[in-house]
Amino acid sequence: MSATWYECKVKYRKTDDSGAQKVATEPYLIDAVSYTEAESRINEEMSAYISEEFKITNIKVANYAEIHPFENSDRWFKSKVSLIAYDEESGKERKSNMYLLVQANDVKEAFDNTNEAMKNTMGDYTIPAISESPIMDVFPYFSGDETELEKIERFNTLKDSVPVEIESEETDEITESIDTQIEDTSEPSETISTVENGTDLASVQYYQEEE
Repeated sequence: MSATWYECKVKYRKTDDSGAQKVATEPYLIDAVSYTEAESRINEEMSAYISEEFKITNIKVANYAEIHPFENSDRWFKSKVSLIAYDEESGKERKSNMYLLVQANDVKEAFDNTNEAMKNTMGDYTIPAISESPIMDVFPYFSGDETELEKIERFNTLKDSVPVEIESEETDEITESIDTQIEDTSEPSETISTVENGTDLASVQYYQEEE
């Protein structure tokens, strides 16, 4: 989705988990054609979420080349992607950087999602840096063209989906099953390994305690 994104900071009074109120300033991304439209749109969008008075304290152009929502993710990460090009005459490689905003639940998932977003890229690239973004929400632009409606709906569906949590009863059953397996064997069970891109990330062996 090619667009110009504006980062808008919104100051308002919010209620925390303890019920206390505090003043917060939070950044949001708006897809707009100008600062004026960005201000108008962020006021419209926030009016639907905030019942009390709020103030737009700052608007600036965000340096994101692309925004990529992903299903069952609730945090945003800023990925620095270095595109690599080779100069045939000098034989040297040149790098140009761009930034993607991707949705994920942690840094590793953000790395995987960045690779997924870049999978159709023809040239080589590296991902030298990923950091969690303070962006609270993203609002794409809809011009009213019916051909864009499906894209916008898909964008919002992915963006607003939340991580799936395992129910506590199911977790208890899994734990009980593992405990039973440990009690039933006096020999080390098979090593449980998680391997990603050829790297052994975790290796666990279970042994029965000596009597």
